[in-house]
Amino acid sequence: MENTLTPPIFYLLIAWGIVTAVFVLLLIRRGVLSSHEDDQIFLDAAEEHMARAQRELVAKIDTLSRPLLISGILSGVLLLLAGGLWIYEGLRHF
Repeated sequence: MENTLTPPIFYLLIAWGIVTAVFVLLLIRRGVLSSHEDDQIFLDAAEEHMARAQRELVAKIDTLSRPLLISGILSGVLLLLAGGLWIYEGLRHF
């Protein structure tokens, strides 16, 4: 049985693993931040610090949206590229 994992495919899979790990860590971070977010808060003027904390939390969650989108798309593209290259190499040697 011939080894079909050529160096380019191997390097693509390593890159995919790293990007996917970053993507999962960002998802976990957003989930942790979202668990501390309240849907509704009824505050009076004396509790402005709580409202400020919620606004900061929402801002942190919003800043994670772009890196999440980019890392998710990059992970999918790298996986498709590695799979396509693996199939191409397999058909070429067949």
